[in-house]
Amino acid sequence: MHKLCRYVRFSINPFLPADEPGFNSFASRPAGEGLSVFLELGVELAGVADPATGLIVNVSDIDRMVRECAVPVFADGIRAGYKAARHIGYNELTGFLKSAWAGLADKFGRAQLSKLSLKLNPFRTLAVDEMGCAMVYFSEKFEFAASHKLWNEQFDKQQNIKVFGKCANAAGHGHNYVVEVTVRSPAGQALRSSDFEKVVHQELIKAVDHKNLNEDVSEFRQTNPTVENIAVFAWNKLVGMFDELTTGRFGPSTSLPASPDGSGTGKAVLHCVTVWETDKTYSSYYG
Repeated sequence: MHKLCRYVRFSINPFLPADEPGFNSFASRPAGEGLSVFLELGVELAGVADPATGLIVNVSDIDRMVRECAVPVFADGIRAGYKAARHIGYNELTGFLKSAWAGLADKFGRAQLSKLSLKLNPFRTLAVDEMGCAMVYFSEKFEFAASHKLWNEQFDKQQNIKVFGKCANAAGHGHNYVVEVTVRSPAGQALRSSDFEKVVHQELIKAVDHKNLNEDVSEFRQTNPTVENIAVFAWNKLVGMFDELTTGRFGPSTSLPASPDGSGTGKAVLHCVTVWETDKTYSSYYG
């Protein structure tokens, strides 16, 4: 079984009746005109590669189906919201994703649609998966700068250098880290981005930003601050901290039924933490 993901970019000008198709899919198609709403839809498919072609699905077919069946859902919804001067919140965006899922689900032959993710900006994503679109995943990226040294006191200097290379430099070295935090919650809830960001900033970023991880963070005085261990550290800082961030359509999250994965009464639950040490190296932790 393989998984294939294709990102389709498109722009919608909510003040025009329609957008030109455009010719540059790398930027966006439809192209939008002037100041437009730019979105990127990620389509993940699960299936077996055809032995004759090596393909699960031709990506040009994915592009075509998305523009025929999914883009109009977002275009119509965005234009209706702007025309009514109505805020388009995460609940409504989730509804767009569910409608797009319904339009795309049977369009890829034997390949199964396994995930739809909507990139709202380069650092924030909303997604649904094959669990009947019952769960919604909200992700946002943050950055922090920190220094570290990788060293094991049980090794001699030669062995440390052999294992950790330049990272064993006694003076340490720094990284501009990026951390992506993903929470999941049952569909139909509202999540305020600013509340989510405040939790991550207060509980995690303030603890590591512009710090010497080995010296300033107690958890790393005896544990190597590798990207793997930083991901675990971030998880431990954030797990259980999002319980009060979501509300149902008509009341607090505690009024909602238990979520399908048994995570409780409809509260936002930490799903994954991913830490990039460089743009080539990252580690994800799921608790």
